[in-house]
Amino acid sequence: MKNAFVSFSFNLAVVALAAIAPLSAHAAPEEVTYLLPAPPNSPAFAPWMIAQKKGYYADENLKVTFVAGKGGVDVAKQIGAGNAVIGGAIGDTPIIVRANGVPVKAVAVLGAGSLTLLTVKKGSPIKSAADLKGKTMTVMAYTDTTYYALLGTLRKYNLNKNDLNIQAAGPAGVWQLFAAGKAEAMAGVPDWVVDANEASGGNVELLPVADNFKSMAQAILASDETIKKNPELIKRLVRATLRGMQDIMQDPKAAALTYTEAVPAYKGKEANIEKVFALYNQYVYANQKPLGQMDPARLDTVQKFYVSEGVVAKATPINDLYTNQFVGVAR
Repeated sequence: MKNAFVSFSFNLAVVALAAIAPLSAHAAPEEVTYLLPAPPNSPAFAPWMIAQKKGYYADENLKVTFVAGKGGVDVAKQIGAGNAVIGGAIGDTPIIVRANGVPVKAVAVLGAGSLTLLTVKKGSPIKSAADLKGKTMTVMAYTDTTYYALLGTLRKYNLNKNDLNIQAAGPAGVWQLFAAGKAEAMAGVPDWVVDANEASGGNVELLPVADNFKSMAQAILASDETIKKNPELIKRLVRATLRGMQDIMQDPKAAALTYTEAVPAYKGKEANIEKVFALYNQYVYANQKPLGQMDPARLDTVQKFYVSEGVVAKATPINDLYTNQFVGVAR
């Protein structure tokens, strides 16, 4: 009887180990390199950093490492070449690279608004983009989305790049030159608006956003191959990142604290980060249902403008530029 009990106990242990083994194997997180178009410590990437800090990627059984690329186009090319499965850019990046044979799509867009804001000094005679004629204005680069968005806005007022002095000043110079009074206006992201405002003693304001060209917000990109062969991975990455964005939307003050814990370089600057988040919430993230969803009509408008400006030689079928299959997916 004793031998029978020992045998029974041994068999139970074997069954238990067999049951545990697959769970242990599953418990090992999947390692993913996530390419971002610039260093991850920029507040523009707060949704990603917050998702990492709060364990949202870990909740999806993912171990994510962020690596900086050389801009959104470079990120898209690396993804298209199979050097990474996921990356960040702007929602219009697939328009640019797909026309050159790079097989990537936007799988989520972080907001229904534009990342580009036009900024002037308080009391400036510039009241709309129509008043920019003959003025000096800063942008980050002549190949940056903020520049293209500026051109789109100018066209609405029958102006072009030759009607004003547009200076490409880099990611720091774009707001520093403007804050120092060496330019009368700036086209830039919310982060730079807050930087310029702080540097000039709270002396900046936005031109009417409703008049701006409807360009795109930040996007998550993946290759056609990964979307087809590993959609579950893309779904988990999108879902975790959008949770980070949702935290900013629901409680920017708490999100600012989380962000400064994730990026210690901003410790003590929580108030500034909260101001950045307020701009993102009002002008970039707002009015998107469900979160992450691409608006194909907006994408089509941007592409038509890019073709007319010669940014791309030809249009790509809209459905080849994005997919909404990964947004609005609950755990």
